[in-house]
Amino acid sequence: MGLFGLRFYSLVCVGLVLSGVCYGGDPFANFDLEFGYVTASPLGVPQQVIAVNGKFPGPVLNVTTNYNVVVNVRNQLDESLLVTWPGIEMRRSSWQDGVLGTNCPIPAKWNWTYQFQVKDQIGSYYYVPSINFQRAAGGFGGFVITNRKVISLPFNMPDGDIVITIGDWYTRSHKDLKAALDDGKELGMPDGVLINGKGPFQYNSSVPDGIEHATLNVDPGKTYRVRVVNVGVSTCLNFRIQNHNLLLAEAEGHYTSQQNYTSLDIHVGQSYSFLVTMDQNASSDYYVVASARFVNQSEWQRVTGVAVLHYSNSKGKASGPLPDPPADGNDNSYAVNQAMSIRMNNSASGARPNPQGSFRYGSINVTDVYTLRNIPPTTIGGKLRASYNGISFMNPNTPVRLADTYKLKGSYKLDFPSKPLNRPLTMDRSLINATYKAFVEIVLENNDTVVQSFHMDGYSFFVVGMAYGEWTENSRGSYNRWDAIARSTTQVFPGGWTAILVYLDNVGAWNLRTVNLDRWYLGQETYMRIVNPEDDEQPPPDNVFFCGDLAHFQKPQRAAADLSIQELIKLNFKLLFTLAAVIYMVI
Repeated sequence: MGLFGLRFYSLVCVGLVLSGVCYGGDPFANFDLEFGYVTASPLGVPQQVIAVNGKFPGPVLNVTTNYNVVVNVRNQLDESLLVTWPGIEMRRSSWQDGVLGTNCPIPAKWNWTYQFQVKDQIGSYYYVPSINFQRAAGGFGGFVITNRKVISLPFNMPDGDIVITIGDWYTRSHKDLKAALDDGKELGMPDGVLINGKGPFQYNSSVPDGIEHATLNVDPGKTYRVRVVNVGVSTCLNFRIQNHNLLLAEAEGHYTSQQNYTSLDIHVGQSYSFLVTMDQNASSDYYVVASARFVNQSEWQRVTGVAVLHYSNSKGKASGPLPDPPADGNDNSYAVNQAMSIRMNNSASGARPNPQGSFRYGSINVTDVYTLRNIPPTTIGGKLRASYNGISFMNPNTPVRLADTYKLKGSYKLDFPSKPLNRPLTMDRSLINATYKAFVEIVLENNDTVVQSFHMDGYSFFVVGMAYGEWTENSRGSYNRWDAIARSTTQVFPGGWTAILVYLDNVGAWNLRTVNLDRWYLGQETYMRIVNPEDDEQPPPDNVFFCGDLAHFQKPQRAAADLSIQELIKLNFKLLFTLAAVIYMVI
């Protein structure tokens, strides 16, 4: 760093110290994200979608390991908003997690600045609204953390990077979908699948005229890192590129053993990156397909997304039938075997120089065991609700750690059962009272009729076992105790179970939930409250919002012109960098 850089950084850091959030010598990445409505017709029907900075999907955010990330979110919607960052661990700072148990919502026409460090993380993630069923209207975008240059990739540097969002889609508004659930109705079959916010290429007569499709432009002979994330409502999608192998390289921030797939099931909330080499002739374009899985294929034919892979020297449009999905029919073993074939590359370095396999999870004694069992949505108190262990979660009026900080009593309970109990279903604010640095086994039992995704905020966990049928003590004999993939979102098949292991070394309040948006909205979630007796958690940020029993502390948000320099520093760090440059020029 030159003299100007040193002086510039020092001025910046001094300013940050004033506002209480200087993180040493790691660089800062600043983003402004405005969430607002635009009209779009991804499936040929005009509808209101949530755009970010006028784009649908939103822009991809690119940062590097250990960067301090500052995101000023401006809510131009007509309702409250929260943005969450699935897979970003928010070390010691669940204040930035962006779910109702950790944050008060951002009111309409207000802004709030997220401030977090992507400490010791790499990989492919995304950001997305977490409340008011807004994910069904958009508001999502990619979030990529690249390696530091001092850490070698476990593969040759790709020639390019392509981010793809896939997801099922309804032409009904998110408010109408939410109202249907409130009325006790199921959402029904989606109207289609979007790839990068666009409808299907007209591959046959079932696709109407006038639908815009996504095109991925590539050069022959080059290898691209293709990052794919399922941002949909509730449908698992099989992803494939016609005539091209998908060499799996990474799953949610961890490098995998590299193996080729002709297609891969990507469940709701999951993300992967593949190395795809453009090694085919360019006689025509190629199909990129994301189609619904674990449904009646003939009835769900419309729930298929089709984009186009276009070589720069292509001689014609893609034509003919789509590449086939897996022909597993009633063979449950295919999907389970594929999921368990995704394994950690133990010798590769991730965000740190030491190999990913250095943490020998298989030799650590389990200290606590939790079983989370879900059932189909059930009426509780006259309302359709979903649950874990017989409890349908109600978010506390005041976020968990905010209530703790202000010593509020009765905001929530620390009595979530460690296993299902034989008692009537209930709605409650029950949390798991977890132990700091415990090594925990969580058995997920899906007694619902649909495949589900499970996500844990604040952590990556090891997916050690998965099967159809009932979990028993003997199931531990099938666990992968050597190279299980670590990730933050895993699938749980209907009538089956998935087992995960996780080391609870991140203090805070962390959401455990189904990612299936309908079940999540209906209450299938809880939180783990993890407190370190030595209290190494970060304090509430200076710009914390107050709500619930602490709402009287919240001051109205003023326009930027009315704020002091100190307040501007706290609200928008870009202003600080500009101020530092001006001061430098003066001195």
